[in-house]
Amino acid sequence: MSKRAATLFLGTSLACAAAMLSAPAVAQQAPAQPSPRISVAGEGEVSVAPDMAILTLSVVREADTAREALSASNEAMKQVLAGLKAAGIAERDLQTAGLNIQPRYTQAGLQAKPQAPKISGYSASNALTVRIRDLSAVGAILDKTISLGVNQGGDISFVNDDLKPSLTEARKRAVTDAMARARTLADAAGVKLGRILSIEEPSLRSGPMPMGKMMRAAAADGFVPVERGENSYSTTVNLVFEILP
Repeated sequence: MSKRAATLFLGTSLACAAAMLSAPAVAQQAPAQPSPRISVAGEGEVSVAPDMAILTLSVVREADTAREALSASNEAMKQVLAGLKAAGIAERDLQTAGLNIQPRYTQAGLQAKPQAPKISGYSASNALTVRIRDLSAVGAILDKTISLGVNQGGDISFVNDDLKPSLTEARKRAVTDAMARARTLADAAGVKLGRILSIEEPSLRSGPMPMGKMMRAAAADGFVPVERGENSYSTTVNLVFEILP
């Protein structure tokens, strides 16, 4: 072997030996462990009085033919719409919610021979969604719609037109609640809280008051009695805190 070849062989051997010596050291390095932390969930809820009512009203008419039933239903709804507009309801707060036409059947008597039901006529219903922004007028408007021809429906939902202020306050309360829980846990464990590592809002819950029914007994003033109550809006946040050594 020449002197130059021997030198190259020696250099290569030393490099390989160094790599072999360093490899176990790299392999033996333990993976970084996550820092100790505390995870908590906080809840926030806000209750506010509603400022708008949403009604669902329907007119149902029956006739011998589908065309006649639909025409009667349309005419009745036109009168309802005109009356609502005259009562101060804006067009943007009136929206058709559905149209339905169904046959009516007659059943054979118990003593008669079995036979298929026969169509005896048709019924047509026209549904309307109404937003009422003046809650003091809800009872009067409900009463007026009955006089105009509404004879089905009457579901009422009390809502809030702008949810942002309530939801913002609910979020603030949820974070405050989570931080208080984290401090309680840290004090009980004898540790100190560090910085917040993450904040998450997994869900948002809103709870409108139960709906009332239009066909209730009239109050002393002749209008339908209405109780608006309060709406509750709540949310949950998850916070993760670092635990200081």
